[in-house]
Amino acid sequence: MIPLLSADFASVACNLHVIPPEEVYVMSELLVSDAGTGRLFTDPDPDKAREYFRSKSRVMKSKLMDVKQAVSLFIKDGDYVAVGGFGTNRIPTAALHEILRQGKKDLGLSGHTATHDFQILAAGGAINRVDVAYVVGLEARGLSKAARRLFEEAKIEVCEWTNAALAWRYRAAAMGIPFIPARVMFGTDTFRYSGAKQIKCPFTSKKLLALPALYPDVAIIHVHRADAYGNAQIDGITVSDFDVARAAKRVIITAERLIPHEEIRKDPSRTIIPYYCVDAVCHVPYGSYPGNMPYEYFSDEEHLREWLASDADVTTLQPFLQKYIYGTKDFSEYLELCGGEERLLQLRDLELLHKAGPHPSGM
Repeated sequence: MIPLLSADFASVACNLHVIPPEEVYVMSELLVSDAGTGRLFTDPDPDKAREYFRSKSRVMKSKLMDVKQAVSLFIKDGDYVAVGGFGTNRIPTAALHEILRQGKKDLGLSGHTATHDFQILAAGGAINRVDVAYVVGLEARGLSKAARRLFEEAKIEVCEWTNAALAWRYRAAAMGIPFIPARVMFGTDTFRYSGAKQIKCPFTSKKLLALPALYPDVAIIHVHRADAYGNAQIDGITVSDFDVARAAKRVIITAERLIPHEEIRKDPSRTIIPYYCVDAVCHVPYGSYPGNMPYEYFSDEEHLREWLASDADVTTLQPFLQKYIYGTKDFSEYLELCGGEERLLQLRDLELLHKAGPHPSGM
């Protein structure tokens, strides 16, 4: 048995009654007794992450740029990407389209209930590995057959987790620790195909799973409001975006609207993501379309059904992608193809359950 504390220190600690003799634990108590077979796609070492974070400037300067520039500057082939929001809610669709337009490839992805976001990246062949909690399905809407084909043809490497496990992996990274203990996934195939390790609690001797910290290379998060510096506010459920922004090495914010910094200062408690985490701020009204944006606009279920119908076969998927993504110069042109202002106002009415009027951005 290898002492966790040196013999001399342990003796002194016991004599000073700092640590009772029976509670001087040994390293063997933490040895791994079981482990999943999944490969970790990111390094959980917090000190290596800190080396990068130390190099990030904390100067409060404007980070405004368009989505094309943000994707070009901050997303590289081979990067591991985290996408904010959840399901089809508050997803950064504009940035995901731009990833396809720019031909980014060999990306890793955190599949934290990734539905339409996963569908987009899978359709464009942009990803080759994924931490899976929930992907392929678009919830009650059905399955993306294009996404499913990638798994059936073994074109994507998989490591399995639960949604809670992925959220806690982000939490560990945000806390600056290499893993976080949890009592999930025991006795399941999810654990068997995960990258978690079973350990013994040094305090209670109970079984725990060690969930490794998840430090994405880049996170893309769509928010309700942001200032030019990157201070960002989210209305409604934030899911894991508080932790994702603090875990990621680079952060791209797309925002429904830009607000003056003075508005941020009036109520700093509403700032979920602080400026010093952020590398780019992009003003993208309706940037979650065809997904839902809470309190702003409902999801476009007709267009999502069109997506699902098109990706049933490669012969229909490629013309669809050419029409809506590759053949458009930017997200605004895509919105026009999908019905423009008339359709977007209809979706605002659906979300707010009354005649809503124009988007606060003026669009």
